[in-house]
Amino acid sequence: MPKIEQFGVILYTLRDFVKTREDALATFEKVSKMGYKSVQVSGLSADLFSEQELVEVLGERGLTICATHESGEQILNETDKVIARLQKLGVRYTAYPYPAGVDFSNDEEVDALIKGLNDAGRKMADAGLVLCYHNHHHEFQHSRGKVILERIYEETDARCLQAEIDTFWVQRGGGSPAGWLRGLKGRSPLLHMKDYRLKSDSLDADYAEIGNGNMDFVEIVREAEAAGCEHYIVEQDTCPGDPFDSLSQSFEYIRKNLVW
Repeated sequence: MPKIEQFGVILYTLRDFVKTREDALATFEKVSKMGYKSVQVSGLSADLFSEQELVEVLGERGLTICATHESGEQILNETDKVIARLQKLGVRYTAYPYPAGVDFSNDEEVDALIKGLNDAGRKMADAGLVLCYHNHHHEFQHSRGKVILERIYEETDARCLQAEIDTFWVQRGGGSPAGWLRGLKGRSPLLHMKDYRLKSDSLDADYAEIGNGNMDFVEIVREAEAAGCEHYIVEQDTCPGDPFDSLSQSFEYIRKNLVW
């Protein structure tokens, strides 16, 4: 089982609480007091802090940056800017967050995305950095006879593209989070931990605190560790109440059930 220090929070969950410097600093303090040791920078305006300032204010609260989400367009088309930002932050990992504007029913557009990811990832790897791919359920559509997420990993070099598996979206797409982690052994440095709760009044599902949904996170974390996961990142896109309460609940479940 991993160590508690490997568990962090993606700031996207707290996006409504990091809109000003003052709010962001208070948010960092609350995250630290919960027990988390790192954050993935996402949903935080780059205008609030310089890269050096962000590292400093987080460090003063006992937090490090485990990874970022950068603009997908910038990753593909302005890779050098992404590299420069990560180097200033002292962060090795970023993840392509969302395939905005990509028509997954068009094989040629899927081909172009895959090539773009591989090319950008190669530039990043040459700089000592790692590009990961963050999936949603869209990638479980088919292209050229295969699940698109399979194509993304099969048709890119592991040196150029690694995985940030999102457990909720894999399950929403009809896949097995543990199974995908087994298949991406050695290629899964980041994991988005997001529980999946069925709604009583519809066939849809909702996000849940870790342990409050129907996922077997003991198995998922075991497979993630075997796959070489370095950072376990808690995410909850929407929360039923105060997101700080939800993240605290998730941390307590993790502390009691998933760590040494």
